Amino acid sequence: MKNIFTYSTAFVLGLGLLAAPKADAQQFSKRKQYNSVGFSLNALNYFGDITPYTNFTSLRIGATRAGAGVSITRRFFPRVSGRFGLSYGRISGSDANAADKNDPDARYRYNRNFTFRNDILEASAVAIFDLVENRNNYLKRPDFVPYVFAGVAGFYHNPKGLVGKNNEGLSEGSYVSLADLKTEGQSKAYSQTQFAIPFGGGIRYRINRNFDASLEIGWRKTFTDYLDDVSGKFADVATLAPGAQRYFGNGITRSISENSGQFPNFTDPTSQRGKGSKTDWYIVTGVTLNYILTPRIKNPKFR
Repeated sequence: MKNIFTYSTAFVLGLGLLAAPKADAQQFSKRKQYNSVGFSLNALNYFGDITPYTNFTSLRIGATRAGAGVSITRRFFPRVSGRFGLSYGRISGSDANAADKNDPDARYRYNRNFTFRNDILEASAVAIFDLVENRNNYLKRPDFVPYVFAGVAGFYHNPKGLVGKNNEGLSEGSYVSLADLKTEGQSKAYSQTQFAIPFGGGIRYRINRNFDASLEIGWRKTFTDYLDDVSGKFADVATLAPGAQRYFGNGITRSISENSGQFPNFTDPTSQRGKGSKTDWYIVTGVTLNYILTPRIKNPKFR
């Protein structure tokens, strides 16, 4: 995944620089530039400590959650556009569903027994590079255009944990916000406002004069390991307050709730609660309907 991120970002930025020299800007005059507004329906997936492999072989359809977004796009050059977007969606994960208790490499996660969901509000700005050139105005744009994109994003997230059995008096089946609980004994709560690098690709289809539809998939490389509230080591149970902090920080595991005896000292302070060495990712797959804001096309003057 790191290689995909590095190469794809360099590819998009490099092509963007090549695509917009001064001569090209002069040929693609302002009268050919145009704006469009879009509405997206999205599907979100997450990769992190609960789903630890950042590839499609570990993507679980059952963990896919819905989202939506709006955007405005400005076409600047024959191949290059800029897009600003706002989106909202949810990611989720569950050790019970993502880990096989009979798999030696996964039984640890199955015993951890954590289930979460996280609502994400994202603002992004990306550069889009079309793989099919269009030097004409919007009326003569191509019918099918594959494209790639990369940019920057900021997002607010709010991870919540599912309350199960033996729950310190909490309401079973409810979700509890986790960021302020400091479930791993942190000295201060991790920030719920984070940055990400979005990149990916898609294909755009011209429906008619003013409407385009697109199918797009984009990865979000984040800089936090707490999308799922799981990162480092278990906290000393003696330092955790009774109630939600103790339950989510130390008391949710199967070796405690079911007294299985298969994982002695599972929640000791020296034991890993999460991988701790990798940041979390999320993926947004979306279908977008774009409406082109009809520009005024001036006919050339003849003398």
